[in-house]
Amino acid sequence: MQRIAIYEPAMCCETGICGVNVDPELLRVSAMINSLKQMGVAIQRFNLTSFPQAFTQNQAINRLINTSGVEELPATVVDGRIVKTKTYPTNAEIAAWLGIPVSYLTSAPPAKNCCAGGCFPGCC
Repeated sequence: MQRIAIYEPAMCCETGICGVNVDPELLRVSAMINSLKQMGVAIQRFNLTSFPQAFTQNQAINRLINTSGVEELPATVVDGRIVKTKTYPTNAEIAAWLGIPVSYLTSAPPAKNCCAGGCFPGCC
């Protein structure tokens, strides 16, 4: 099974789902990651604010940022190789990399905004 890591730009909270204006793309990514984790897929998400050491420890990501800047984030790494930069992977891309149906990645987003309605498990 492939190992996937998503390296994200600095955000106010670990999930990036904060404030009044929630980004639907971040909701999709969070739901996708939760679905994958429930299936036992090795996927990690690193926010530059919360996990700066992950960016220095991964040589490919470190080199990417040092040569092209943080504008390349988010960056997706599959089995140690950067496969996508500047945007999050689509559900179809993740499914193709893992060899699973796209339907495995659809999940309902959280019922309420964690930062506006208080934190709950799986949110903040």
